[in-house]
Amino acid sequence: MSAGTAIGPDAAIVPLTIGAIPFYARVVEAALREVPVGRVEAAQAMGATNDQIVRKVLLPESVSALVAGATLTVVLLVGYSAMAGVIGGGGLGDFAIVYGYQRFNTPVLLVAVVVLIVIVQVLQSIGDGVVRALSHRK
Repeated sequence: MSAGTAIGPDAAIVPLTIGAIPFYARVVEAALREVPVGRVEAAQAMGATNDQIVRKVLLPESVSALVAGATLTVVLLVGYSAMAGVIGGGGLGDFAIVYGYQRFNTPVLLVAVVVLIVIVQVLQSIGDGVVRALSHRK
């Protein structure tokens, strides 16, 4: 797998993706394990196939946990992409280092940090709102 370059935003996408996929896969596994065993057993007793159990029991029952895990993954990727910017990955991390830290421009550095915090808070709020809307355990 190659991004065609060793530095910059295109190159940063590869390790971010490789890091995020197994993390989210683990989140999906944990979300599916949270589904009560009795619901799966009830579906089996009614003659549901494995495909039907996945589509009609496991996924609907775990959708809010899957969205919460996706929110967590996206927030982690924002942080990781900012860290990738420090080593040439571009984005806000690169901006904060080049124009704030290396030029001793503390206000620029603080603005970059505040922007990152705002981005994370907005993403987290949206994800939490979707989870609340999808959750049937109120």
